[in-house]
This record gives sequence, C-alpha cells and structure tokens, in this order.
Amino acid sequence: MRKGFNGLGGLATSKLGQNPLSGDIFIFVNRTRTMIKILVWDQTGFAIWHKRLEQGTFEMPQIEKTQNSIEISRQKLMLILEGISLKSVQTRKRFLLKKMKIISKKQAKSIVNTVVFTIFTVWKTA
Repeated sequence: MRKGFNGLGGLATSKLGQNPLSGDIFIFVNRTRTMIKILVWDQTGFAIWHKRLEQGTFEMPQIEKTQNSIEISRQKLMLILEGISLKSVQTRKRFLLKKMKIISKKQAKSIVNTVVFTIFTVWKTA
C-alpha cells in the first residue's frame, strides 16, 4: 500500500482499462484487508483517502475470480468503511426513476450514486 496518486492512477488504467479522470471512485484494499485507499478525481486534482484498521478487517462483497472489479453503491461503500456486515443488511423498497433523459455520462453517475469498487493486492511479491 505504498502507491500514491500516480501509482494508483496507473493501476486503474493498466489493470482495469479505466480512465482515472472519469470521476469514478477507485478503491484499493491490501491483501490482509486492514488498509484501504480511495482514489478520486474531483475536477481540480486527485484526492486520496486512506484508512488503516487497528483491529478487524474490511468485509468485501463477493466477486467472481474472473472479475477484477465490481460496481457498488455509495451506501454499500459506507457499510464497508463502517464495518457493518454486508450479509446481514436488508434494504427496504425505495422509489427509483426508471425512465429519464440523461444528458451526459457524468450526470448519470451522479444520479445513480455508484462507484467502481476494485480489489487489488498492491504489494509486490519479492
């Protein structure tokens, strides 16, 4: 977990084929799931948010072995960061707009409130 702005942005580009300038949130977790880094471009520059747990681990959503990323909601991200078990959470039915005119990709992402969740092991093997 030594990578900074350029290293994490490079991982988003090379491993995911995603543009780190897109406004998506890229989440990187270490092998032991005790540290998490979040990289985001906020139209004026990159920002990194870093959290290290003193006890316990982050619970990750189920991901297929063939996948290297999944998309999650901001609510699920908050549950992960707060240490709430994803398996025990039950959501109640809410209203969602099904048909709407979307002008741009950026507006669509802000409406849906989704983030790109990426599980990476960023430690190099010797």
